[in-house]
Amino acid sequence: MFQDKKVIIVLPAYNAEKTLENTLKDIPVGVADEIILVDDASTDGTVGLAKKIGITVLEHDRNQGYGANQKTCYTTALDKGAEIIVMIHPDYQYDPRIIPFAIGFLATGICDIIIGSRVRTRRETLEGGMPIYKYISNRILTIFENIALGQNLGDFHSGFRAYRREVLKTVDFFQNSDDFVFDTEFLAQAVYHNFRIGDVPIPTRYFAEASSINFRRSLKYGIQTVMVMLKFALAKWGIHKSRIFRIR
Repeated sequence: MFQDKKVIIVLPAYNAEKTLENTLKDIPVGVADEIILVDDASTDGTVGLAKKIGITVLEHDRNQGYGANQKTCYTTALDKGAEIIVMIHPDYQYDPRIIPFAIGFLATGICDIIIGSRVRTRRETLEGGMPIYKYISNRILTIFENIALGQNLGDFHSGFRAYRREVLKTVDFFQNSDDFVFDTEFLAQAVYHNFRIGDVPIPTRYFAEASSINFRRSLKYGIQTVMVMLKFALAKWGIHKSRIFRIR
């Protein structure tokens, strides 16, 4: 428990056998009531390792996609009564030691959503291994999204996020993509419904075993992100309200 709040950590996993144990070791002891791993039909030993370690494991019978994985993560956490839900990729790219600090902003009511920002300085980010093309695209998209959504966040594309229960009960994330653009859609929905979003610095860690989409999929993701911002603008201007902006 954290200040009498039920905290559940969810891990959307796909072929995370090599990095899962290190991720779990760095989660501070006692910070969460339960850790849930949702496996999206991995072809390695992710499920077996997770069960051996002793965390809760849910399995998709087929690969459904990153967004679909998160839908299962959040639905399960809500059904279990979580008041604060932390989502972190189990690829060890994001430092779990910041979890208590992120939770603190939510538990005290300062923010409704916290994102881990990997971009504190250009030098630190590149030295952490982020490919230059990813850094450039991240900066361009983040600036564009900040302007479109009226925010001031450092990294819109992080795999570390924490939410208050009210956010996940309001945002109709079931309408979102089952692919990577799920995250962008979710943040646009959160802004549309006037939730408060903040960020905390998190070290950049890119290495061979860390999951990462290739250039082609990154390009597709960038185009999809621009389209989400267009949908947001049309909804705000009262021209056309996409179904993703409906309340659950």
